[in-house]
This record gives sequence, C-alpha cells and structure tokens, in this order.
Amino acid sequence: MTKTKSKLIAGTRNLNPGDKNLLLAFFSIAVLALALGIVFATMTAAGRTGLFGIESATAYRMLGLHGVTIFFYWLYFVQAGFVLLLAAVYTEGAGEVALRPLAWLGFVTMLAGMVSSESSYFGGTILLYDGNPSLLIDDPSEGRFFYLGYVLLSAGLAMVATCAIATAVRPKFRGVIESWTPISFAAVAWSGLLLVAAVAGANAFLPPLFWTLGLRESVAGYAMSWSVLFHNMHYLPLMATVVLWYVLMENVTGMQSVFGPKFSKIVFAIYMIFVPPTSLYHMFLEPDLAEAVRVVGSLLSLFIAVPTILVFVVIVASLESYARAQGGRGLFGWIKLLPWRNPVMAAVGMAAVNMALGGVFSMVLIQERLAVLLSDTFYVPGYFHFLTVGGISLTFIAALIYVIPSLTGHRCWRPAVLARLPYILTIGLGLFGAGGIAAGYHGVPRRIFELAYHVDDPVEHIDAPFVWGTMMGVIGAGSLLMAAVLAIYVYALLRMLFSQNREIGVDVASLYVVSWSGSAATRERAWVGPLSILAMVAAMYGFTALSFEILQRVPILVGAAGH
Repeated sequence: MTKTKSKLIAGTRNLNPGDKNLLLAFFSIAVLALALGIVFATMTAAGRTGLFGIESATAYRMLGLHGVTIFFYWLYFVQAGFVLLLAAVYTEGAGEVALRPLAWLGFVTMLAGMVSSESSYFGGTILLYDGNPSLLIDDPSEGRFFYLGYVLLSAGLAMVATCAIATAVRPKFRGVIESWTPISFAAVAWSGLLLVAAVAGANAFLPPLFWTLGLRESVAGYAMSWSVLFHNMHYLPLMATVVLWYVLMENVTGMQSVFGPKFSKIVFAIYMIFVPPTSLYHMFLEPDLAEAVRVVGSLLSLFIAVPTILVFVVIVASLESYARAQGGRGLFGWIKLLPWRNPVMAAVGMAAVNMALGGVFSMVLIQERLAVLLSDTFYVPGYFHFLTVGGISLTFIAALIYVIPSLTGHRCWRPAVLARLPYILTIGLGLFGAGGIAAGYHGVPRRIFELAYHVDDPVEHIDAPFVWGTMMGVIGAGSLLMAAVLAIYVYALLRMLFSQNREIGVDVASLYVVSWSGSAATRERAWVGPLSILAMVAAMYGFTALSFEILQRVPILVGAAGH
C-alpha cells in the first residue's frame, strides 16, 4: 500500500519559522484554554451533580469560567490558528501569512482579552458567559473587566481575519493565480464570518463596557445584540468543523470531492447566506417578540443545517466512491477500508456521529412551542455537548494532532491510545447527553446547583422529584468520563508541543492509507451519504413529535427558574 502525500503536512513543514511561531502561539493558548475549561467543567459537574460539596458562589464562578473559557477562548484561539494556516498553505502563491505583525497584534489582543475575562471572576458579581447587564444594576463597575475581555477578543479576531483574507487575496492581486482552491475559498468565507462575529461582538459588548466605565447611563437592547452575536459565534465553529473534516479526510485518505471544486465552493459560500439571517430563533423567549417574527424565525431555522448537511454529503459520498473503487462492497462494507487506526480518522468519524446526534436533538429547541418549555432546563447542556465537545472540539483536537508535529518537529504521542479515545469520549457523552435530555424533560433547571431545590406552590410545598438525583448521577458519571478523556488529549497535545524528545511517538504521516484513484471513484455510486441525511431528517421530525408527546405527559416543576 502506498502512502498518500499530504499537502497540509508538506505545506505546514515548508512554512517559514516566523509563521510557525505565530501558529504555535495560537495553538498553545488554545490548548491552555482547553485545559482550564476542563478543570472548570469538572468543578461545575461536581457541584451540579452533588459528587462533592461546593459553595454555591464558587459553583457559579466555575460555571461562568467554563462557558467563557471554552466557548469563547478555546474555540476562537484554535480557529484563528487554523484559518491562518489554511489560507497560507492552500492559496497557491501565498507561501506565508500576510500582514504577520497585524496577526501577532491580534494574538496579543485576544490573549489580553482572555486574561481580562478570566480575572473578572475573582470577586464581585458573578456573570455567566452571556454577560447579562441586569445582574450589575447595583454596581456596574464590577463588570468592566468582563466586557473588556470580550471587546478585546472581538478586536483580535478582526485582525486575524483580515490577515487570513489578505493572505488569500494577495496572490490574486499579484497575478500569481486566477482562482482559489476550495479550501482557500473556504478560509476566506470563514474569515468573513469571523469579521461578522467581531462586529457583532463590538455591537453587543461596547455599550455595557461604556456603562460599567460610567460613560453612559444605561444599556438598551442587549438581549437582541447578544442573540445575533451568539448565533454567529455558535455557527462559526460549526463551519470551521466541516471545513476541517474536508481538509483532514482529503489528507488522511487522498480523497478529492467527486462533485468537483466548484460545487465545494458553492457549499462553503452558502454559510455566508444562511447563517447570519437565521438568528431569530434565539429570541423565542423574549416576551415582547412579535408573532410575525416568531413565525419567520421558525421558518428560517429550518435552513440552519443546510450547508453542514451538504458538506457532510460531499465528504461521505466522496469517501464511499473512492472506497468502492478500491473494492468496498455492500451498503456499509466500504467503511472497513477507512484507516480507523489513525487517531485523526477515528476522531473525525466519531465527531460526525456526535454532530448528527446533536443536530437531531437541536431541532427540538428551534421549535417555538418547545423552546419555551425546554430552553431553561438541563436539556440544553444535554444536547449541546454533543455538538461542542463530541463534534466541534473533537474535530479541532484531531486537526491539532495532525498539524502540531509538522510545526514542532515532534512526533504524535501514542497514536494507538489516541485512536481509542474518541469512542470512550462518545460513551461519556452518551451518558451525559441521555441524562441531561431526560432531566430536561423532567424540568431540571440548568442553572440551579442545589439538588434540594424546591418549588413553593401557593397551596403546598413541592420538593424536587427523587428522579432528579438519579439523572444527575448519570450526568456526573458522563462528565467525569469526558473530562478524563479530554485530559489525556491535553497531555498528548502538550507533549507534541513542548517535549524536547523528537522520538516520543509515531509520525502521523506513517498512518496514511492507500492513494486512491479519483478517476475510478467518479464511476462509483454512493448511497450512504444521502441515506444518512434521510435518516437524520426522519429522526429530527420523529424526535420533535416525541418531545411534544413527552412534555404533555411529564409534569415540569421548574421552567424559567433555570434561566
């Protein structure tokens, strides 16, 4: 079997030392943020599930720090590194990151934002990651470092996105190339959405920052500004994930899209069309939202998954066509030909499974009538971790495993161990997700830590149901299993980043599969991709209908109290 030549590895190795140092800076802080997020998550789970006693104020600090560190800094430091890397490697004639000093300034600004955000949790009013200004009415000054951190992050992302776009555009202006590759085009679209998110971040967080500094009297319209920002920052990592799936599968298996590069560009462009306008469904809980807006939001929400589904079909159909051309038989027999002992392939495979599960369960919350009942229950973290941990973060970790050795000259740490971790992580996610979704249906609030929480009814005193404790026990077990797996991943990444021993493991390049023939693949029919989408759509509608049925039968003792 011949090894597939990896353009990503070759291009990364050929980058100049200045670019490598820049990328390593972004990736190192990303791994640090991931490590901190795991610590905060473990403390949150311990307090939330009653595994050991933790003071309520401390528990809320851990919850806030977990959300801020993971959702904003882990996900955006790692994105910043990859969007620069892909623009430099996949744009013919680029050769290096354009405007590198500006990229370094973006890194420093983002790092300053992270320090400011983290430090805001040491004393004063505790804000969760959404930074609701209404919690600061008594003393607005307590939130100044919190909002400053987000503003700095937004500014840094804008600088990085500008550098990525300049990297891809400069060869075109110089006449070196006439068109971009699909990945270079995707990097530009990705950067464009990063700029949109940066502007939305400034729009959301500058007014409360000025308020906390005494430069304005009040903050108006924060809920809508936050909803627009949250929607874009929610789907940006999702776009980044499917772009990295495309890149990693191309490099690990030698696959090329059987639909051609133009179709891939169209699919990536759809993100720019569908993502920004579909933010309305995040505002379903606003009491003064017009009924017409609710209807439009429900309709637009149906388009959210379109670009991700299309990329999934492109990747799976291409893999299936290539594998069938190599002798894969039966509806699923071709899957055996994929390199599952490669830690990158194993991670991407399970990330796709987890993303599908998260997508099915997420459809419930974009239904207006169900969103009101479930949005403030534990259903939200129950389903959301399938996306953020099992889909997005697992994909980013796989990509780091793949490229870090090419930046440092070190080897992949224990690939046989890393190839098993995605399956263990998915088991933990299954426990956490199943327990969380069931808890949501039984009304367990997502932001109340005391298990003895009760409802004061005008007629009688109602204690929390016994089943709540059982469900939280399942959630706790899943949380600990996820944390253990992610901690091993962090250790592996740190070894690849900083170990001075260049013989610490196996080069991931030695784990490639055969170089598949594209001409033969185009003649093979692929069924699994389209059938998978049909199965997902059926599951979405079926689970939505089941949710209506369950919520009619299960008494929900707590609703908005979890908000």
